[in-house]
Amino acid sequence: MLKIKQEPRPKGQKSVLGLTCKPIENIRVGIIGLGARGYRALNRLIRIEGVEIGALCDMTPKNIENAQNILRKNLLVAASSYIGENAWMQLCDRNDIDLVYICTDWQSHTQIAVYAMEHDKHASIEVPAAMTIEQCWQLVDTAERKQRHCIMLENCCYDFFELATLNMAQQGLFGEIMHTEGAYIHDLREKNFTRNLKSGFYDNWQRKFITNHTGNPYPTHGLGPICQIMNIHRGDKMNYLVSVSTKQAGLTQYAIEKFGEKSSEAMQKYNQGDMNTTIIKTEKGKTMMIQHDITSPRPYSRIHLISGTKGFAQKYPKVQIALSPNANKPLKQKELKSMLMEYEHPLVKMLGKSAVAICKERAMDYMMDSRLIYCLRNGLPLDQDVYDAAEWSSIVALSQISVLNNGEPVEIPDFTRGLWNELKELTFFTL
Repeated sequence: MLKIKQEPRPKGQKSVLGLTCKPIENIRVGIIGLGARGYRALNRLIRIEGVEIGALCDMTPKNIENAQNILRKNLLVAASSYIGENAWMQLCDRNDIDLVYICTDWQSHTQIAVYAMEHDKHASIEVPAAMTIEQCWQLVDTAERKQRHCIMLENCCYDFFELATLNMAQQGLFGEIMHTEGAYIHDLREKNFTRNLKSGFYDNWQRKFITNHTGNPYPTHGLGPICQIMNIHRGDKMNYLVSVSTKQAGLTQYAIEKFGEKSSEAMQKYNQGDMNTTIIKTEKGKTMMIQHDITSPRPYSRIHLISGTKGFAQKYPKVQIALSPNANKPLKQKELKSMLMEYEHPLVKMLGKSAVAICKERAMDYMMDSRLIYCLRNGLPLDQDVYDAAEWSSIVALSQISVLNNGEPVEIPDFTRGLWNELKELTFFTL
């Protein structure tokens, strides 16, 4: 097994497990990155009680203008604007911002979050929160030293079915959970090759990343919900992983069809395999399987599969629940609907209708933001902490190490530094 250095906790630094901070009645938010995700986040945040948009930052003046128009149309005061490559530092330097909301490209997430916490701000980071193991430790150490919240904005933890299965698992419906599966299978070929800034990635940043990297660069949509179901760092921990990837064919074939075989896009070598499969073994002898594929013509799927000693559930390709002793016969549609209503999560009961009315198919995003703001306003622990951000994001780097070493097992660091068994119950959703 390939060992990964376990960093000791620096002297005088303390854990942030179950961290609570002084309640903030009116939360002043600074948004960094106003592309598609940041723009949608702004539209959600202005509809949440107790939020004031204090500052906006982006590389592109047009994105700032669009964001200010949103505030203007909703009869809100214009926010301070910061434009340029390092303008985000000026936003974080302000003493009137409580929460920095980060929606930039992957590789800048950690740098901005660390700087924000160093300047006494809470940090919320789009996924993944970090791309290297060193960055994972930077997030953990800064949050512990500054005693600031650092949450990764994993919206899939707030999808209605994922929340229902979490509720079922916590109430013992599936018995002991032995195996789970998650994925990010999403055909993004067109998005990665478009030259249209509105529908693509700024400066093709995602395609540039997967040109030089392999493994699973985007694990958390599938991983986050099943980590919570399996009580990772709240009674169990991820010990090691094995990861393998197919060769790469989808991107090159797509580029040839779109631009021609002698185009720069088609001539480029892409290291990211079409499909990556990563298997994780936990301290308590359980397994997790995570997949990633953004280059194949396949229907969207996060799998979301739970297998326990008393039952089974999955979301894709078809919603199914099967329970012992009739596990060979999944619940019929009427029974399935009844069970999902019975185990509807309290948060969905509280926010579901308004979330759907405001965000339709992206209701989980609104629930995520609402919960974050609720917890900050009431001085509660956040649903996910910096250890979740580090643990889930570490799969990016660790899966690549395993792939490059022919699927050799790779150790997963304990970012809680031995405290993974302290929280016997999830802090998820203290209502």
